[in-house]
Amino acid sequence: MRLCVFTEPQEGATYDDQLKVALRTEECGFDGFFRSDHYLTIMGEDGGPGPTDAWVTLGALAVQTSRIRLGTLVSSATFRLPGPLAISVAQVDQMSGGRVELGLGAGWYEPEHTAYGIPFPPISERFDKLSEQLAIIKGLWGTPSGETFSFRGGHYDLYDCPALPKPTQIPGPPVIVGGVGPKRTPALAAKYADEYNVAFRPVDVTAQAYERVRAACESEGREQPMVLSVAQTVACGRTAAEARARAEKIGKEPPIFGTPDQVVDQIGRYAELGASRFFLQILDLSDLDHLDLIASEVAPHLP
Repeated sequence: MRLCVFTEPQEGATYDDQLKVALRTEECGFDGFFRSDHYLTIMGEDGGPGPTDAWVTLGALAVQTSRIRLGTLVSSATFRLPGPLAISVAQVDQMSGGRVELGLGAGWYEPEHTAYGIPFPPISERFDKLSEQLAIIKGLWGTPSGETFSFRGGHYDLYDCPALPKPTQIPGPPVIVGGVGPKRTPALAAKYADEYNVAFRPVDVTAQAYERVRAACESEGREQPMVLSVAQTVACGRTAAEARARAEKIGKEPPIFGTPDQVVDQIGRYAELGASRFFLQILDLSDLDHLDLIASEVAPHLP
């Protein structure tokens, strides 16, 4: 099981806060540092000092880290046009030496759209746009050097695009698609994604979602293996009291909660479903000891 640290900077984190967590993530031996892509607080606080842009942040982290994977879980297709997004991600991939991953979703949080003047179309249109964005981004990255890329989708039309710059990773950075929608989400994952993620769902719901995406891969005739992953909030403590204190600090008892042995068992239930990557949502970014504990007392005992 590969462990990634997953953060929510829109809840109140400067770039320096994120850099400290990313550097400790690397020092502790975690697989990657991922962040949400939101412009407005979701959990009820004021969100000060304000949002930081996901891809600006990851570009900076690309040159200030050396080993960990970097990415979004997930960027919203409503925030950026697919051509410029492909350019941004490819550039950050170059800056990182080929360590970037793109999580991309349809977008769901309407208040941040209305707050910042971002159009928020109905869900069917958002999924249509997501489908076109995935096709365009993968198409741009996969176009051979010296050739051009064109696309007619209805929402986005590209004409003789030079498909530059090229990312360091060939044919492009891994793409993550997530969600538990019964039809369109597994179909899009099977067609375009390297990884399918289920976030904040219990084991039984996650199992059902994995079965749907496996069926979609079979229908698509896909031969490339699909990475299956999970995202869950964590509060771990050396003792029950320490775990409880961490839970109280974030205002809830999360699904992954308790002493290291308990956390190993909880993560192991998802591993039994076929998950090989776990995104640990860390809400208190000031608590770097939390990362040390998970790295030393949880990670070595996972399957």
